[in-house]
Amino acid sequence: MVRKRVIVSGLVQGVFYRDTCRRVAEEYGVSGWVRNLPDGGVEAVFEGEADAVETLVRWARQGPPMADVQGVDVVEQEPEGLVGFEVLGTPR
Repeated sequence: MVRKRVIVSGLVQGVFYRDTCRRVAEEYGVSGWVRNLPDGGVEAVFEGEADAVETLVRWARQGPPMADVQGVDVVEQEPEGLVGFEVLGTPR
């Protein structure tokens, strides 16, 4: 079990990034969450089997077809045992 937190920059809001991310995560059995950030970026946490999490990190670098990803920062974290995948609101 691994956990990775990603911060994605570029044109990633208003292009179905979060919903597509949720669908891809569910397809690969990855738990976690995704949310928009006030600066126009997207933050996500992926937890699961190493190969599945790596697949989500690779997907994050591309995003859905209408996205224009400019950068992705990835940080390894300790898994928390998350179950399921959620789309969260923008933090204040």
